[in-house]
Amino acid sequence: MRFGVFWILGLAAGLALAADVKVVEEIVAKVNGDIVTRGELDRSRLALANMAKMEGVPPEKLADMLKERQKNILRDQIDQLLLVQRGKELNINVDPEVTKQLADIQLRSKITDPDKFQQFIREQLGMLYEDYKAQLKNELLTRRVIGMEVGSRISVPQTEIQKYYDEHKADFVRQEEVFLREILISSEGKDAAGVAAVEKKAKAIVERARKGEKFPELARDNSDAESKQRMGEIGWFKRSDLNPQLADVVFKQRKGYVTDAIRLPNGFLILRVEDRHEAGQAAIDDVRDEIMEKLYVPRMEPAVRTFLTKLREDAFLEIRAGYVDSGAAPGKDTAWKDPAQLKPETTTKKAVEMRRKKKLLWTVPLPGKPKVVQTTG
Repeated sequence: MRFGVFWILGLAAGLALAADVKVVEEIVAKVNGDIVTRGELDRSRLALANMAKMEGVPPEKLADMLKERQKNILRDQIDQLLLVQRGKELNINVDPEVTKQLADIQLRSKITDPDKFQQFIREQLGMLYEDYKAQLKNELLTRRVIGMEVGSRISVPQTEIQKYYDEHKADFVRQEEVFLREILISSEGKDAAGVAAVEKKAKAIVERARKGEKFPELARDNSDAESKQRMGEIGWFKRSDLNPQLADVVFKQRKGYVTDAIRLPNGFLILRVEDRHEAGQAAIDDVRDEIMEKLYVPRMEPAVRTFLTKLREDAFLEIRAGYVDSGAAPGKDTAWKDPAQLKPETTTKKAVEMRRKKKLLWTVPLPGKPKVVQTTG
């Protein structure tokens, strides 16, 4: 009787605790040995909303756009897990690239102290440094897998490139343009001695660039302009887009030319001519890469989806009820198997006895047959 009372009291206490339980995280999908959680999906939704705002989506269109994009949130999470897992199977190592990218970010931020740099990452990106490092690694691994398993197998025949060029010649009639990178060494707030020091630094950078140092890296490490985040890239310019003083310099020069340090009111400017378009009809050799990209991209997306479908077909996948993988492989069962709902096999005492008798029956020798002796070991 006392046992029954204690059991009832224990059950009552358990029910009371259960009523107070708050689910702080929930597994939404199992992907081989990894999982997708509800929290991860919520963070992806928030990231989508922030990105839409940065893109300047009008408020009246924001809700519809987010609704459309959010249909693929679970699909995208599963895609990345499958690609990362495939990368590990292929023994792809992106650690050196991760280290280099983090070092580049730290160099641009001009924060030498590791702890302060990690704090900077938390403040700028709203995530822990280790989480950002893992995310960066997964992104690089994903790109490598897609490049190796999909991109390398897509080819665009030269006949198609020629056909596209012949049919779109009007698209390749060029105005005279130059593609530029810049380095700006600021002299703001400097006295005469400070300006002289800035000029000396700018001239030294010009010499380094002309001797073969990579201009993008010089821009990243030395420029005071916002374009340093893009390795100094400032884009294509027509002659009319530039100050006549600058236009007269860069439009007379060939690809690869580095200007002298040009004195401006706020500092010294160095430009490099990265590329140029001459006026008139562009030759096919000058636009081959551009055409290749136009023909390659439409092939790439369906090929990636086909590859991801194959990965799904071969994977262990379970998706909780109420969630939808918009990239699901047709015909594959991904229903959630809740262990709590798997009931043990039950039987009757009589059935067990019958099975025991059948098991022993084969040891009884039949007439005319030798007796079977069981041994162990």
